[in-house]
Formats: sequence, C-alpha cells, structure tokens
Amino acid sequence: MSSSVDQIKSKIDIVSLVGSYIKLEKAGANYKGRCPFHNEKTPSFFVSPDRGSYYCFGCHAKGDIFTFVQDFEKLDFVGALKILADRAGVDLDSYSKSEKTEKQRLHSVLEQAVFFYEKKLSENKQALDYLTSRGLTEKTIKEFRIGYSTLEWRELFEYLNSKDVSISDMEKVGLIKRKEGGTSTHYDTFRGRIMFPINDSSGRVVGFSGRILVSDDPSTYSGQVNAPKYLNSPETVLFNKSEILFGLDKAKKDIRLKDYSILVEGQMDLVMMHQAGITNTVASSGTALTENHLVKLQRFSNRIIVAYDGDTAGFRASDRSSQIALRLGMELKIAQMPVGKDPADLAKDNVDELVRSLKNSKHIIDFYTDTLISQNLAPRELGREIQKHVLPYVAEIPSSIEQSHFIKIIAQKAFIKEEALWDDLKKLGTKSTKFDSKAETSSPILKKVDTIEKRVIGIIFWQKANKTPISGVDMVEFEGKVRQVLGSRTDDLLAFFEKEKESLLFEIEAYYNNKTNVKEDWAELLVRLEEEHLKKEFSEAMVNLQKAEQTKNSGDVLKYLEMCQDISKKLNAIKNIYESR
Repeated sequence: MSSSVDQIKSKIDIVSLVGSYIKLEKAGANYKGRCPFHNEKTPSFFVSPDRGSYYCFGCHAKGDIFTFVQDFEKLDFVGALKILADRAGVDLDSYSKSEKTEKQRLHSVLEQAVFFYEKKLSENKQALDYLTSRGLTEKTIKEFRIGYSTLEWRELFEYLNSKDVSISDMEKVGLIKRKEGGTSTHYDTFRGRIMFPINDSSGRVVGFSGRILVSDDPSTYSGQVNAPKYLNSPETVLFNKSEILFGLDKAKKDIRLKDYSILVEGQMDLVMMHQAGITNTVASSGTALTENHLVKLQRFSNRIIVAYDGDTAGFRASDRSSQIALRLGMELKIAQMPVGKDPADLAKDNVDELVRSLKNSKHIIDFYTDTLISQNLAPRELGREIQKHVLPYVAEIPSSIEQSHFIKIIAQKAFIKEEALWDDLKKLGTKSTKFDSKAETSSPILKKVDTIEKRVIGIIFWQKANKTPISGVDMVEFEGKVRQVLGSRTDDLLAFFEKEKESLLFEIEAYYNNKTNVKEDWAELLVRLEEEHLKKEFSEAMVNLQKAEQTKNSGDVLKYLEMCQDISKKLNAIKNIYESR
C-alpha cells in the first residue's frame, strides 16, 4: 500500500487538488483561501506546495492530500485513497486479500450483491418493463447499476453463502435479517424491489434503496399494500443515512463547476434528472434531510435548489430543510413543480418545463411570501400569516444585512411597514447558530513562553523543512546562537512546539517570504532574544539578591550582586547596539 501512496503523492500536487475543491489565491510561497472545514469570512486556510500540507489558523485543521480528501468527503483512508488513485491514474488492484480491512471486506460483499441484483434485473421482464415505462434508458440503468431483488426469501443469502461470504458480514451490511424460530434462520432484506445501489462520495457501495415492484404482503391481494414504497438499508458501519446523499459521487464535480446543487427526494427523480443532463442533482433518498447532509453539500457550493414533488408532502419537506440551510448561511431556493408532477415526470415528458422550473426558482423567503400573497388574503390576515410562516425563516439568517434585504422586500410586496416587521422579528429572537472560528486558547505553559522564543523556534523548524534555504543566512550559525543564549531550554522549546509545528511553519513563511532584509531581521531578532533572556536573568538574580540580603547570607549577596552587575553590562552593550543603528 505504501508504494501506491508514494506514487499518488508524487503525481498529485496539493495546490491543484485543494484548488479543485475551494478557491485559492497566491500568498507568498503559499496559497490561501476560506477554510472548507469551518465557516469563515476572512481566509485563514493556507496550503504549502513545498511541504505538500495545509493548515487553518481558525479551526487548526491540518494534513496532506489524503487527510484533506478524508475530511472534505467524509471518507475513511481507503475511500480517499480510491479517489486520489483514480485522479493520479494509479492502479490499486494489486492489494492482496489479506491486506483488506473490515470495511474493504464489507464493501466487497455489497459489490457482490450489486452484481447479483443486476443479473436478476436482466432476467426479469416485468422489472425491465417498469424501468422502461418510467423513461430510463439501458445506458442509464447500467450507469447507476440498477438491479432487481426477486420475491424469493433466501436467494441472495444462498448466492453469497456460495461465495464464502459469512453470515456475520451479510448481517453487518444489512442484506439479510435474522428470523426468530423455524429451521431457516435468515432471509433476504430486499424482495420484489427495484434496487438502487447507494454510494459514498468516492463511489463505493455502502447500501441499497429498494423501490417496491411486487409485494410479498398477503394484504396486496385485497388491494392494500402495507409494505413501504421505498426500503433503505439499515444503519451499518458503512451506511449512515444522516450522512449519505444518493448520487453525490456522480454530482459533486458539476456542483463545483455550476456552483449550485439541486436536491430531489427520490432515486427515480435523481436518475431521470441525470439522464436529462442535469447532473448537479443529489437525492435525500426519502429520509429526513439533516444538517450533516447540508454541510456536506455546502462544502461543494453554498447554493442549493430544492426540487421536490409539486404536492403538499413535497412542500412540507422543503420547509423542513429550509431552516437548517438558512441557519448554515446557505442560499436556498425552491423550484415549483406542477401539481401532481415530480422531477422524474418532467425529466421524462417535458425537460424544457423542468429546466424552466429550475431557472425560475425563488429564494425560500420570496417563495413563501409570494405563495401567501397569491392567496389574496385580507391585509390583517396576511400580516399574521407572514409573521407565522415567513419571519421565522428571516430570523434563521445569520447575516443582519441579508435580514434587512428580505425585510425590505417583504414590506414592499405585502404593503407592511418595515418597522412593524422588525418589531415582530425581534420578538421571535434568532435561533440561528453562528459558526465562529474556534478561539485559540493558550495553555499556561505557552503563556510563559516569550513570543520571540516562539519566533526563533519557528525559524529553526522552517529552515529545516525548507527545500530552498534563504541565501545569505547560515542556519547552523543561527541555531548555534540561539542555543548559546537559551542553552538547554532550546531543546525544551523545540519539543514543546512540535505539536504546533505546522502552524508555526505557515506563520514564519507568511511573515518572511516577501521580505528582502531577512538576514538583518534575523540578526536583530537574535539581539532581542538575548536582551529578553538577560532581562529575565536579571529579574531572577535581583529576587535571589533580595532573599540573600534578608537572610544575611553574605556569600550569596556577593554572588548575586556580581551577577546583576555582569548582566547590566551586557544589557548596556545591547542598548549601545540599538543606539548605533
């Protein structure tokens, strides 16, 4: 594995990688941008091409290309490795079976299930006819690896068992369930369903969503279907429904390029949207949209269009997600679908109308305001409805400027005084969660460390890591003078700041890379270091002198008196250096 990692590192430059996720600008020898791991207005995220690392001064995130992809995409190391290997053109097939982690083994089990379901689909005319009737092409079916689970109770179980997959692993990924009593202890989770594999953002299968086609529920024959329309895999070590968005692995590139995502509710909606060429679409897979989902989307773009069904249920779903999105500072719009239609219907029958609906999407606050105004309510009733249904969303917006913008628009549209809207807004209070940078707290040890000492230690770190040392500066001599002044404290400081090494390196680079008088600056820094160190020694000597005088220890009095006089001479010599400049 290490050889593959080395190959990937040699082929992928960290600036181009990070730059494909966030906007970076040159900052001396480094690059900087807004941190993707916490909300910030002023860029504090730095990338070093020389060291192949990044560091954020706001939230202290740091690492290399692998940790960046892991943290950004919310993947384990192997998932990040797969993404980067694909990007670098490095083959990972050489891994032996014995090297597989548990998660890799479980991914393999799910891959075998995908193959099984795909084969069963190719053999089932009813399932194929259903997909064709919904407008799916053969190419789309293959691209999304759609399959079919038959009505047989143990068909997948027996297939995987014949491939030496353990019952434990089948259970761990949610493909089978344990039966209470009877001779057959397990049965297949999915039966009689169109199977949609759900991938993580690196494209690895983590679970399934099955759309009912034929029910094995006896009540079906009386015209009632009690089985759920969609059945998702249970929560597993691979599948976390509050984190996974269906189709994100295919949509993330276009979300970045177009700078907005489109959120739909179901698998069929997503597949048809992608088939229609609207490839920046993801789906919530029928589960409640969580803050984790939106934070994940926000890392690719701060803008999102919700395109749920044109019925009441879809409207409520968009309502639930809007509060979370606004609280995160996202720009959220609603695309109004025709009543009785969903995005899949329009993608099949009228792509132009679908595109028009997306193009005419409105900010959630405008959408609610216009919806209420279109109902021709009496002025007083309209005011109450706006207070109840619109202002709570204005209150969620973290930006006061944005709040002011929407208050003005609501006032103009509804003929309500701005002052009255502000009064009602203040009564609501704000529920929004501000995502401020983490305040850096200094340890008691750090407070004792002089800032000059921190600077010189940072310089030592920097020059040892620097591939192209600054000309005219003898680092051996520099470190030697530091050790001459600080003595054994030098090693103590080097050990202490090791944990902050990354941030120190970026600080020193940012400060010195554009300076032309580095040699003179460092020479002065050494003089100041010696001066500060002598002042500390003088203070300690004076305290000891006072103690010796109080105890009438004449030997110590003479010793510390001479020490104070000696330090004073050295401080005067340094003072003369300053005055001669």
